[in-house]
Amino acid sequence: MPYTILKEVTFAAAHFIPGHRGPCKNLHGHNYRIRVFLRAATLDGLGMVLDFADLKQQIGAVTDRFDHQVINEVPPFDRIVPTAELLAEHIFRGLAGKVASPRIEVARVEVWETDRSCAAFEAD
Repeated sequence: MPYTILKEVTFAAAHFIPGHRGPCKNLHGHNYRIRVFLRAATLDGLGMVLDFADLKQQIGAVTDRFDHQVINEVPPFDRIVPTAELLAEHIFRGLAGKVASPRIEVARVEVWETDRSCAAFEAD
């Protein structure tokens, strides 16, 4: 698919990693940076993959419930470990149900915990 767009959003949240051998086992926070990549084979009638404002709203529908929360207390992370990898997968799958169409696919979701640490989940 020749067209790709990227939208970045941020939120602040805390989490802890049960079973971790280092300091991440303790409650700590991040200013998460979420980067969502969409791909399309063709553009819409306006010449867009998807309007950035619409994509921002759809990302928010998946991520807003984590903002200023302890992620470990927010489903499904009250049952699974809230690693950046699993958060990326959760956001990817949540968006795939909202923006995927015959023309558009979610290509990749990145979850940045710091400026130097990122996990990603992407389409096969």
